[in-house]
Amino acid sequence: MQTHAPRPAGHALVEALIAQGVSTCFGVPGESYLAVLDGFLEHDDRIRFVSCRQEGGAAFMAEAQGKLTGRPGICFVTRGPGAANAAVGLHTAFQDSTPMVLFIGQVGSEVRDREAFQELDYRAVFGPNSGGFAKWVGEVASADRLPEYVARAFHIAMQGRPGPVVLALPEDMLRTPTAAPVAPFVVPAQAWPAPGALREVRTRLLAARQPVLIAGGSGWDAGAVQALQRFAENWQLPVACAFRFQDLFDNTHALYAGNVGIGINPRLAERVREADLVLAVGPRLGEMTTGGYTLLEAPRPRQTLVHVHAGSEELGRVYEADLLLQASMHHAARALETLAAPASLPWSAWAAAAHADYEANLVALPVVPLDMAEVVKTVQRLAPADTIVTNGAGNFSGWLHRYWRYRGLGTQLAPTSGAMGYGVPAGIAASLLRPGRCVVAFTGDGDFLMTGQELASARAYGARLIVVVVDNASYGTIRMHQEREYPGRVIGSDLSNPDFVLFGRAFGWAAERVDRTEAFEPAFAAALARSEPTLLHLILDTDISTTRATLGAIRATALQRHHS
Repeated sequence: MQTHAPRPAGHALVEALIAQGVSTCFGVPGESYLAVLDGFLEHDDRIRFVSCRQEGGAAFMAEAQGKLTGRPGICFVTRGPGAANAAVGLHTAFQDSTPMVLFIGQVGSEVRDREAFQELDYRAVFGPNSGGFAKWVGEVASADRLPEYVARAFHIAMQGRPGPVVLALPEDMLRTPTAAPVAPFVVPAQAWPAPGALREVRTRLLAARQPVLIAGGSGWDAGAVQALQRFAENWQLPVACAFRFQDLFDNTHALYAGNVGIGINPRLAERVREADLVLAVGPRLGEMTTGGYTLLEAPRPRQTLVHVHAGSEELGRVYEADLLLQASMHHAARALETLAAPASLPWSAWAAAAHADYEANLVALPVVPLDMAEVVKTVQRLAPADTIVTNGAGNFSGWLHRYWRYRGLGTQLAPTSGAMGYGVPAGIAASLLRPGRCVVAFTGDGDFLMTGQELASARAYGARLIVVVVDNASYGTIRMHQEREYPGRVIGSDLSNPDFVLFGRAFGWAAERVDRTEAFEPAFAAALARSEPTLLHLILDTDISTTRATLGAIRATALQRHHS
């Protein structure tokens, strides 16, 4: 075996990441992995370490990196508290099926299992038994085997259902010299659908009268997305996108039917229920996409269900589908594209009506003094076509999901896990990884302050993005649920906020307050023209709860229900 000149294992780790094509890593420095930090300095002409202000923000940035690149996003944190803070990004990567590797500095081997300072057993904390943190957790005991572990982590993160992996790095191991060579560039194994199963898909399509295709999940590339569109065109299939995977299909296409998730168009929900065939390509068919397992009843849906997914463990996990196909999206879409469609199809009117319902859903009733639908449409009209849009969690995101028309893979970064605080770090990562692209992060007031300190990271590393803070002085989603379940009994969801304009300016950002619809366009146009990042503070009446209802209307309906 070819060897390398001896160097600290921490340096070897950095070299291993470079060999995997990694040029940016995110993290918060810690004394437990000083040898790795020194390795970043040694190789700073080929890789950069972005030092963040809190591990949750760093982990969100790495998760966004995984979404954007299709290869593992990389995050480094220190032991104990650092790892605990990063858990939110790890959980997001797991639920969103995003490839990611979280490296955690570990206590030295000589004090292991003594509950040493900040010691944790990461296999117990994040391992498969946690049910939602990592696909695999490893601890590297030998410096000479470190490149092996890195390669294994990359394979596991990308193969099957993509997801996060954790590697714990004992401090003394990282200081140990090693001559081990780095592993070659990892190309993940990809699965093709079986020919017999493909023939069965065609048979099911020929028997259908009201089909719906639902696209979602991760593992897509530009070629797969294009192949999916050609498959839909060949068969004239109405296409809906799963919750927060709206960039998988051109939203302006005549076959686009809308997004299946929170705040779904009621007409689309009805259409999914009425479908006689649902072809799910890529999504897990989780709670959000299935409307709490009601659009597709679990475990046995009324519709004929064909489920295509990369992970064998996901197929049949919840739904008893009529046909299961395990295949990577890279190959699944290309295989589906080869299925020959008949000269005429009986559902042309069905598909046209689905798109007409989507177009009708874009029409909004006017709201004063600040109309969020117009805000979203103004951003889309003024911003470049390839703008990357990010968001965290909260009712504010409903306007984005309903009114923004995504037109390309990698233009939407949003957490299907519903993690608050995601939007700003994801936007920063997008700006750093895609320099020159316009990036707009939509956040709520509660959402923003979860990770708002990362404005400092953006300024430090030259990220240029626009952050839109929608301030309704409330944890709006929780307030909505309170009014539905306990009308008029409000506790804990009202917020006392800072002046977000002064907050932004304190971090060196340009910032402006907007409280009227007509004031937004000039403020956003000015933000686009600036060379520095901009924060726009939007004031929204607390009563404006969702794209379809006010708190007052939700409360009145709940009271009527309680009194009946």
